Amino acid sequence: MTDPQVALFMLGLFIFLVFLGFPIAFTLMAMGIAFGYYAYFDPSRMWRSYNRLDETASWWDGVSLWVEGFFNSRIFDLFINQTYTVMSNEVLTAVPLFLFMGYIVERANIVNRLFSTLNIASKNVPGSMGVAALVTCALFATATGIVGAVVTLMGLLALPAMLKARYEPSFASGIICAGGTLGILIPPSIMLIVYAASSGVSIVRLYAGALLPGLVLVGLYLVYVVGRSIVQPSVAPRPTDEEVPDVPMGQLVVMLMTSFFPLAFLILAVLGSILFGLATPTEAASIGALGGIVLAAAYGALTYDRLRESVYLTVRTTAMVCWLFVGSYTFSSVFSYLGGEHLISEFVGGLDITPLQFLIMAQLIIFLLGWPLEWSEIIIIFVPIFLPLLAIFNIDPLFFGILVALNLQTSFLTPPMAMSAYYLKGIAPPEVRLTQIFAGVLPFLFMVFVSMVIVYNFPQVVFYLPQLFYGR
Repeated sequence: MTDPQVALFMLGLFIFLVFLGFPIAFTLMAMGIAFGYYAYFDPSRMWRSYNRLDETASWWDGVSLWVEGFFNSRIFDLFINQTYTVMSNEVLTAVPLFLFMGYIVERANIVNRLFSTLNIASKNVPGSMGVAALVTCALFATATGIVGAVVTLMGLLALPAMLKARYEPSFASGIICAGGTLGILIPPSIMLIVYAASSGVSIVRLYAGALLPGLVLVGLYLVYVVGRSIVQPSVAPRPTDEEVPDVPMGQLVVMLMTSFFPLAFLILAVLGSILFGLATPTEAASIGALGGIVLAAAYGALTYDRLRESVYLTVRTTAMVCWLFVGSYTFSSVFSYLGGEHLISEFVGGLDITPLQFLIMAQLIIFLLGWPLEWSEIIIIFVPIFLPLLAIFNIDPLFFGILVALNLQTSFLTPPMAMSAYYLKGIAPPEVRLTQIFAGVLPFLFMVFVSMVIVYNFPQVVFYLPQLFYGR
């Protein structure tokens, strides 16, 4: 086999092992080192000292020098350098800080207050409880960026309330599942930080570029919820006074000031300081982490056990992301050294396809990968395969990244591997069937595709804010 053929075999074997359920980070590292040993194999360099042994050397000297030569491969130098590069990456420093902010806010007992307040404030809007749940999901998901946590908490809080208000189970389930995924798209998004580290695109420009597409998707969700509630009132009956009481305007303002505005202010302060150049993403994330602690303390939810759990979850998730990067960098370096990247570039360049066809092909592959894989694995492992091809089709990596971020919403919503549906089913009442949840997420899945079409046909939705804030 030629080296490029070995590289393709390496990629195919990795995908096969992933489907068998092997841990992805360790699989990447193991395969990178194993195939790297083959790629960088150089006996004259590795066993140079062993070959120079004289006749007076003992057998132990021979064994130790042979073992030393065995490990004297450049792949181990590469692995160590890649590990150091990842651990010293300043962009990735923001990841644990944003994660900690999300975990501590998640434990601040703010969701109950927020949903109740928005439910009362939107009482006269068609599908008011669904609108309140969606806005709560969007705001809370933006603050935490942790899909499973948002869907689970909102499923425990909002789903029983909507079912009690006679909402159709599939409609209520779809709202919670779709709203819970928004945190990986709307800034400050951890996914965008990971994409920035993988692609070299400025995280500040990515945040600015993702803001309007994120709001477009939220708007489409709200239009669907309100529109369907008007056309088909039986799916979302208007709440009675017993279900959602009327409160005086002054009391409603106080409720908003103590539930909605603190969390909204924290998100806007973090995001605004980044977009307006007042702080780097890492500095803004540290302020966000401090703000999360203050918010939890203000709500009386800052206990030692909750703080310890937040730190533990932050460290565990950060370690997973970092080792994924180490494995991916090692794997991709060996893959490229063997000629696999060049072979793929030549193949795609020889297809004689248009930029639109390339985008459709790339997004379709990412859509299919979203079934068995998490977004972090797709961004770190597979998206870098497409990045060198963007120059061939004159596609801006910023634009491509936003399309990928929109597309990855589908990885949580597409049956039969819709993780949001399984998160919700795990805590939903027994009468809510998984098929009902799947049926509920499908309209929102369609809205994601609509948002991608809008972004492609009106690219200024992505480029307007980056150009406004930072120029071309």
